[in-house]
Amino acid sequence: MTKNDVFLRQEKKLKMEAIITVVGFLGAGKTTLLKQLMHNYLEKDWNPFIILNDYENADLDVQQFMEEMNPKWVRSLSGSCICCSGIHELREFVNRIPERSNGVTLIEANGTSDACSLMSFLGVGINERFLPPIQISVVDVKNWQKRGEHNELEANQIQVSSLLVLTHTENVSKERLDTVVNELKTFNPFAEIIHADAIDVSLLPKLSPSKNNPQKLDHLKAHWSSCSVDLPNLPNKDCIYDICNAIPESILRVKGCTQIQNEENYVYFERTPDGEVTIRPFKGMPITGAKLLTIGPGSEPSVLEKAVEAGLEKQNFIQK
Repeated sequence: MTKNDVFLRQEKKLKMEAIITVVGFLGAGKTTLLKQLMHNYLEKDWNPFIILNDYENADLDVQQFMEEMNPKWVRSLSGSCICCSGIHELREFVNRIPERSNGVTLIEANGTSDACSLMSFLGVGINERFLPPIQISVVDVKNWQKRGEHNELEANQIQVSSLLVLTHTENVSKERLDTVVNELKTFNPFAEIIHADAIDVSLLPKLSPSKNNPQKLDHLKAHWSSCSVDLPNLPNKDCIYDICNAIPESILRVKGCTQIQNEENYVYFERTPDGEVTIRPFKGMPITGAKLLTIGPGSEPSVLEKAVEAGLEKQNFIQK
């Protein structure tokens, strides 16, 4: 191969669009990292295209990006698993993304994705203008491998990633941090490991697809039940905590959007697998309407409806 051939190949690679998938267990901080990457790319005059996948109403998460991104550059994929049944739809999404200068595609997988299967399937059938997909795993240091029967799934999610991003490191001892890092290196000795606040998009072009040989996961372990129900206006924020606490612990992910009585704006709330509940403002009006969403064993509308009723009763507020 001549020097000119090498130059032409390098020039072609520079014009190709990167695909970056963000994976990680429920509540690890994938959406927060995705926003960080989005801001970083926009500041450097890149044109990101964002795809968000979730079991239920991914549109809620999409709306959190629309104030800073043109809506046509953000898409949702709800109700399917992009590591298997939804992979064809995902490929079609990606292949239809318009060409643009300084383009980059960012994909957030749902929190129970079989990340190894996702990477093995995603690179097949993608248009030639895209580079081979790169995977980033978000690792919740505080709760890493404290998932009980779901530890195997969490470990699977880091095995074919090129970069491991550490989150929830606040108030974590150095001993715990060192233990987690050493375990991550055992599962994936080829990945770079950084803290979330250290990530910069200038790091990403240097990454190559993982060469790690992953352990096979029983794919059924990545398939969980999910559901959603409508929410009424709630009397106060305490009612959100009461509703979340009334949902069984076996349901690992809880999130939703609603209005508090007499307040004009909506709020977004979530309960992470360790039981922590957070509430923050929601920008705009949810196109899905006020919703309560859950992911995990036992997710059924009747369970959610009972939790809403219990929360309202505890606040002595029953809608007529």
